[in-house]
Amino acid sequence: MNEHDHGVHHGHTAVTDPASANNDHTADGAPAGGMSDHGHADHGGHAGHGDHVAKFRRLFWIMLVLAVPVVGFSMMFSMLIGYALPDAGWVRWVSPVLGTVMYAWGGAPFLSGAVSELRARKPGMMLLIALAITVAFIASWHASLGLVDHQLDFWWELALLIVIMLLGHWIEMRSLAQTTSALDSLAALLPDEAEKVDGDTTVTVAPADLRVGDTVVVRPGGRVPADGRIVQGSASMDESMITGESRPVRRNDGDQVVAGTVATDSGIRLEVTAVGEDTALAGIRKLVTDAQNSSSRAQRLADRAAAWLFWFALGAGVITALVWALLGSPDDAVIRTITVLVIACPHALGLAIPLVVSIATERAARAGVLVKDRLALESMRTVNTVLFDKTGTLTRGAPAVTAVQPTDSFQEDDLLALAAAAETDSEHPLARAIVNAAKAKQLPIASATDFESSPAVGVRARVDGRVVQVGGPNLLDREGGRELPVADAWRENGAIILHVLVDGTVAGALRLADEVRPESRAAVDALHQRDVQVVMITGDAEAVAAAVAADLGIDRFFAGVRPEDKASKVKELQNEGRRVAMVGDGVNDAPALAQADVGIAIGAGTDVAIASAGVILASDDPRSVLSVIELSRASYRKMKQNLWWAAGYNLLSVPLAAGVLAPIGFILPMSVGAILMSLSTIVVALNAQLLRRLDLSPQAVAAK
Repeated sequence: MNEHDHGVHHGHTAVTDPASANNDHTADGAPAGGMSDHGHADHGGHAGHGDHVAKFRRLFWIMLVLAVPVVGFSMMFSMLIGYALPDAGWVRWVSPVLGTVMYAWGGAPFLSGAVSELRARKPGMMLLIALAITVAFIASWHASLGLVDHQLDFWWELALLIVIMLLGHWIEMRSLAQTTSALDSLAALLPDEAEKVDGDTTVTVAPADLRVGDTVVVRPGGRVPADGRIVQGSASMDESMITGESRPVRRNDGDQVVAGTVATDSGIRLEVTAVGEDTALAGIRKLVTDAQNSSSRAQRLADRAAAWLFWFALGAGVITALVWALLGSPDDAVIRTITVLVIACPHALGLAIPLVVSIATERAARAGVLVKDRLALESMRTVNTVLFDKTGTLTRGAPAVTAVQPTDSFQEDDLLALAAAAETDSEHPLARAIVNAAKAKQLPIASATDFESSPAVGVRARVDGRVVQVGGPNLLDREGGRELPVADAWRENGAIILHVLVDGTVAGALRLADEVRPESRAAVDALHQRDVQVVMITGDAEAVAAAVAADLGIDRFFAGVRPEDKASKVKELQNEGRRVAMVGDGVNDAPALAQADVGIAIGAGTDVAIASAGVILASDDPRSVLSVIELSRASYRKMKQNLWWAAGYNLLSVPLAAGVLAPIGFILPMSVGAILMSLSTIVVALNAQLLRRLDLSPQAVAAK
């Protein structure tokens, strides 16, 4: 093994600052691997439904105004209600003239939609609506001209049908627009202006004018105009709009920040690394838009059901017309046939699936869960095994101090503080872990002088007049020191072991390991409560994997697996009859993510391989996997409810519209049929809106 710096784990390479040439220590053990850089996919925007909302809203109100005189001056309506119309010649032409305007103008969206369906040879709800209003229009003109019985004067029913249909479409479009409102608001997260550093001064530019490599100033409370790397300062960043995590995250020199996030407490300078459509914000918009536009299995089923319903309605209409005609009631045949066509309109069915999935996608985005493929969302409810990649998923993917063992001559905090002081000038990940551990305990870190680093040995510095050395086994060999007895137990768990020498004498030892995320335990426990098996896969040694699995209560694990072999392990689980969701950090996991029934990439705020995953978790919290499961199950329940309501309503109402109960004196009026049909649509829309009450925050889902 090529030993350098603090150490290199087989299968993973610790990532250091490229500017650093420090090769400080070789540790007895190995650090977990760091994250490697990988780019974004091409990102794009999305098209909203705002223009459709405005169109149907305006058309609805205009048609509603026109419908008042059409209905009010309708001879049939006046006879039903029992009022007398003025005795003037022009009165009888008000309904036909304005009704024709309503048919040509208000019915235009349905007529054009019917033409499109005919050209595509895909009959659906538009064709049914167009057929119903066209038959009513023709029959009404014949009645107005005295060519058929006056009872076939359907002007008032035609007016109500068009108004109600426009209302239903307006509600549908408004609901769909609401599902994309969160995406539209992402664009508003970017500031209107950015302060670009130009020499010794700053100039105000639009974010769109920034280029990669520019340096910008973000003042306290300001929003980051583009993805970048902090080059000066530190700040607590509000990243909730990207990750769904409400608590601010501290970002320091060298850390990446994302466009749209807010520097809450202090100003920073950053070097722009991505602009425009390459930013994480644009990527999130693209992911959610792709999800809303993707065609899933349930959506295809609903589309086929709408086509079947067309032929069902057409067949029912033909049978109704023939039966009533054979019974000697041609007028009733027309009335019943029109009513059947109105009742059987699959408007609610067409709305049942897309509205549920659109709202589910939007709710998920607000919780930091980005559904790239609707099919993945549907499949997640059937998953009975979740396969976690260990590094960067269940663990932080970076070394951390997990134990400090001093000798009798030192206290634990004193030993850690001395080691941190000696490591302060080192850029190695293990050095940072030691310094961060001391800072986390708020220990005073003294200034060090005479800093030296020796490749494959360790570091040496003078702290408060004492020579402090930190390193691995090669340091002990050189100095003639002996490792502490506890090292054997640590080694069995695959930990990294560094010893601290003070003035040439062993003062203690530090255990470093890839730190387990505190949320991982809650995630594993909650999955077990849902009867989901938890499996872990890692390239680490058996001892390391066994220790993490035992700590978290994981059911099974695969250790020593090379990245290219992960997909075969997924296949192995599937061959056991299991439906597998693979959760990886996007590094070398693409084949396994693609092989799994559901691929979930974790840590999507900036760098993640999104091409092979169906679901992206914007945060690093493994409990978000539970959010996907809950959302999938809740969405499926709503889909079933809406499909049963829409289809069941039609199957029950069509016979009534055909007049099967006419022998006992019950005939479903066409106007009532139109109203009930639109009520069905509204019920479906309102039922889907109930998904908005779903709390998908990791804390809430894990606590269920």
